[in-house]
Amino acid sequence: MSFLSRFKLPRIKLPDFLSSPGDRNILTPPQGEDPGERDRRAAISALSRAVRNDPDSVEIYLALGNLYRAQGDIERAVQLRSTLIARPSLEDRLKARVYFELGHDYKRGGFIDRALQAFEQARRLSGESDEITRDTARLHAESGNFLQAATLFGRLGMRIPQAHYLVRHAQEVMQSHGEAEARKFLSKALKANQSSIEARQELIGLAARNEDWRATRKRLDEALKTVPADLRFLLLENLLQLSPSGSSTATRTEDFRVQLCKAVLPVLEAQSPDLLLQYYGALYLLRCNNTETANAWLAKTMVLSPDFWAARLALLDIAMKEQQLSPVFKSQLEFFIEQAHHVKKFVCRACGLHRKTTFYRCPRCRSWHSIAFRTSLQD
Repeated sequence: MSFLSRFKLPRIKLPDFLSSPGDRNILTPPQGEDPGERDRRAAISALSRAVRNDPDSVEIYLALGNLYRAQGDIERAVQLRSTLIARPSLEDRLKARVYFELGHDYKRGGFIDRALQAFEQARRLSGESDEITRDTARLHAESGNFLQAATLFGRLGMRIPQAHYLVRHAQEVMQSHGEAEARKFLSKALKANQSSIEARQELIGLAARNEDWRATRKRLDEALKTVPADLRFLLLENLLQLSPSGSSTATRTEDFRVQLCKAVLPVLEAQSPDLLLQYYGALYLLRCNNTETANAWLAKTMVLSPDFWAARLALLDIAMKEQQLSPVFKSQLEFFIEQAHHVKKFVCRACGLHRKTTFYRCPRCRSWHSIAFRTSLQD
């Protein structure tokens, strides 16, 4: 049984703003309104009539507050909760639910401190609850208090978000207290979740930025053995974006890319044949202008998956630079290749969202580590 389903609320007096006839026009759907908004207004109107006819039905009363919140009318939602909380006869255990809903009202309105206070009141009145702890953790995460978010997710045994927010905190510590202090939190992240892609990736990046290529190879090898196989491409995608620390000239950047390639390639060569590992190996080779070897790595991907569009695009890009083409044909081909490079390469396995950049938690369905590389354009 969930926290929200444990309570049945008693009779309540209807507030003036719901029983006043002058307010009913607010609930009348304006012409040309979005269908979803129109349906919500219709539901508000129906629930308002139900509450006026039966003030004992407090569940409907609270549902009405939730509709106001969904509509963005935070002031009315808060007024509904406050009316309930102000009742002297309302038991503490029942107030907990109201405070919980009030916390979500404030969160929806962007009042983070008030939302946290309301969640804390709900916790004090009802005792520890997974629902309250989880939603408080999410609120801390959204407000940038990553360490507290990690602590609360740890209490819930949610190891993936716990490790994720420990890494986020480590990144902040890196800016203020330096690498040594940040490593402590990265170690805690790995203790929470040995296969944490975020922690492994951060440690590899630290070694590479310090140009400690031996450590880079070692950490990448460890990560490829530990991280789930369907997420290993994230290590290589984000490492590919690295640049040398501090100010850098074109020559230093080029040297950094060459050294990074030399560190990464032996590790990839030691792995069992894998489509994305072969593809990313080719990208590293292309970054340091080793076209001939990159071509060979891309050819291997065609053996593994002839329909792999990203490898075919890279092969076409190489071939175009090697062929003698008429100016008109070359211009047209360059246009289509440039457009193809804008294809959203990543997809959420849970909800199908397409993105151009990587993510650890889907921005639409909020699932963790559901990202995949679109090896087929049908994905």
